[in-house]
Amino acid sequence: MSKTTRNALNLGAMALSAFLLASCGGHGDEKTEEKAAGGSRQTVTAATVTLTNLRRTVTASGSVSAWEEVPVAAETGGLPAVAVYVDEGSYVRQGQPLVQMNDVLLRAQLRQQQAQVQLGEANVARDDAALERAQQLKARGFLSPASLDTALANQRASNANLAAARATLAQTQTHLAQATIRAPVAGLIISRSVTKGQIISAGTELFRMVRDGRLELDAQVPETELAQVRAGQSATVTSSEAGTTAGTVRIVTPEVNASTRLGLARISLSPGAQLRPGMFARADIDVGDQPATTVPTGAVLYRDNKPGVFTLVADGRVHFQPVVILSRTDTQTAVTGVNVGAQVIVSGAGFLNEGDRVNVAQAPGGARSAVPAAAAAQPAAK
Repeated sequence: MSKTTRNALNLGAMALSAFLLASCGGHGDEKTEEKAAGGSRQTVTAATVTLTNLRRTVTASGSVSAWEEVPVAAETGGLPAVAVYVDEGSYVRQGQPLVQMNDVLLRAQLRQQQAQVQLGEANVARDDAALERAQQLKARGFLSPASLDTALANQRASNANLAAARATLAQTQTHLAQATIRAPVAGLIISRSVTKGQIISAGTELFRMVRDGRLELDAQVPETELAQVRAGQSATVTSSEAGTTAGTVRIVTPEVNASTRLGLARISLSPGAQLRPGMFARADIDVGDQPATTVPTGAVLYRDNKPGVFTLVADGRVHFQPVVILSRTDTQTAVTGVNVGAQVIVSGAGFLNEGDRVNVAQAPGGARSAVPAAAAAQPAAK
């Protein structure tokens, strides 16, 4: 091969190499430009944020307490207990004996007072008859006025003595009745502090009762939701230890705690509940239909353990908007933090990142999802 031929071949090879390099470099630039322009878009569906009347529930928690606690104490004192008839957990009726104190001395006093009353009655009968005779004699002129006055004074003194004896008898009868301590109301005994043989002092608390056995939940409600809770609303009360029972809001207290910003709703529990005073429980209060900002439940997702939705913004891009969930159903979720009329991504939201561009596909059922004008104006990527 001649020198001229070799030079010609070398020049051809160099030209071919330059052409191939130029071709490769050109495609790389086009891909870079296409990526920068957001050419790769995910197809999603979108829905409009609406204002809807939803069945709302307000969740609150608190401690179970007695509807009305009744202390049972001794009205008379200084006597030992000879019998205790009930224990904690017993359900008693009104007037049922709870404790019997030693009443032997009181019964002896009672008999003595009864005798005093009988003596007083006899004295009254005697002096009444004497007064009647004195009046007759005075009318005939056989008795001086002084003697009549004496007969009248004796009759009045006898009546006074009889009244005093009867009062003393009534007092002794009352003390005797108080020696048997009875239940002031029907209810459940929740505490007992008396034992047989104990000398009971007047005013000492012996038992504590839950009136009629009725319990209620002192549910603490955030002040932002307190206005929705009203007396008469139904509630479902749940405890990890005692299961679930039904309840009804009895009263909503008018005061909000200045430190915790919590109000108090007292929820009456249904009879037969396994809850006990002092237990912790949660209540879901049905507050009825309330206007709420709603999004499809499928649009809500969690990022960094915080709920939010992807909203459609200008240029067909998406923005992750954190929200606060108020209530949830299988199809709709009530939230705050997003405006009514905004477009949220439903199908495909879980695969998006902040700032991604999307194509909004036709929604199921043939209706095309609405998109903002700025987003709709963007041409689809080739």
